[in-house]
Amino acid sequence: MKHILKTYSVKLFMLVVTLSVSQILLAQLTSKEKKLIQKGGDAKIEFIRADPLLKTLFDKAYGYTIFPNVGKGAMVVGAAAGNGPTYEKGKLIGIASMTQVTVGFQTGGQAYREVIFFENKKALDRFKSNNIEFSAQASAIAITEGALANVKYVDGVMIFAQTKGGLMYEASLGGQKFKFRNL
Repeated sequence: MKHILKTYSVKLFMLVVTLSVSQILLAQLTSKEKKLIQKGGDAKIEFIRADPLLKTLFDKAYGYTIFPNVGKGAMVVGAAAGNGPTYEKGKLIGIASMTQVTVGFQTGGQAYREVIFFENKKALDRFKSNNIEFSAQASAIAITEGALANVKYVDGVMIFAQTKGGLMYEASLGGQKFKFRNL
């Protein structure tokens, strides 16, 4: 009986320590990071509302990064930037930032959401090590009802974008660069 009691005491102690560490990590998030994570959750809801098939992708992807608000502006040279939470197997693991530069015929401003799905550990690890960039050839799929029907991963990555507002005229070339930071 003492052995069983001792075993349960050790397990209870480990559970308390694990929960305490989790709470400490959450408490260490800045208010800005907490707000960004909340906005990421709201963006996820909006993506799924636009195309319910995305729920399966969110559930089955090895990981994803969601940028709830990317601001973009251009007058010949364009720039965009955004930040968002990154998840691995449904668990928050870090914050990513995205910058984009484009050159060409373009003018205006726009706000959009972007989500990047990672098919496997290798693709997410490339992203986490800041070794992933997207060129003009890696275009995001615009989210509309049924947009997901025939979409496939390319090099372990799939990108979706959803316009939030603004007006942008664009015929340009450029690319996106990412930086990842563990929490």
